[in-house]
Amino acid sequence: NNCGTDGHGLGILLETGRIRRVTASYVGENREFARQYLSGELEVVLTPQGTLAEKLRAGGAGIPAFFTPSGVGTLISEGGLPWRYAPDGSVALASPPKEVRAFGGRDYVLEESITADFSLVHAMVADTAGNLVFNKAAMNFNPLAAMAGRVCIAQAEVIVEAGELDPEQVHLPGIFVDRIVHIGQQDKKIEKRTVSAAEEDAR
Repeated sequence: NNCGTDGHGLGILLETGRIRRVTASYVGENREFARQYLSGELEVVLTPQGTLAEKLRAGGAGIPAFFTPSGVGTLISEGGLPWRYAPDGSVALASPPKEVRAFGGRDYVLEESITADFSLVHAMVADTAGNLVFNKAAMNFNPLAAMAGRVCIAQAEVIVEAGELDPEQVHLPGIFVDRIVHIGQQDKKIEKRTVSAAEEDAR
């Protein structure tokens, strides 16, 4: 839902100019992302986080579009969000208005689903059949992203033989995974690490 941190993950692709357009709910604190967006090098489509998740889920399920109440009455539905800036700081490309319809006396905005040629996901454990186990919050978007890609490439810290994972542990079935890359244990790049002070320091 964002472009990661500087020098890590998608941040590497961003720094090398390999990303033209980002659909995100939170742009994070990636300095290169902000620089490229404000200078007009990068197109950014902002969408509510729940809508983004549903765009991926629907895309993976073969549903081309759906109606949601999120964003009704805002720039999300009415248009005008800056997608791309010009070098002089003016808005070069803004979001268009979206269709709004009423169901049961309530307005809903039409959102198109997301599908991709490739989806890249990170798993804690994979088996050789492609079944994946994600770690904690990685469960939020990885399964949805995997299903929305025509080809899913999963990097995994640990790979075990097929049959070693308890089926109840599996977060994403191997039917959605096309390639597995073993990367070993990785340092977790946490954007904002917050720890409590030691008890003696709090006195």
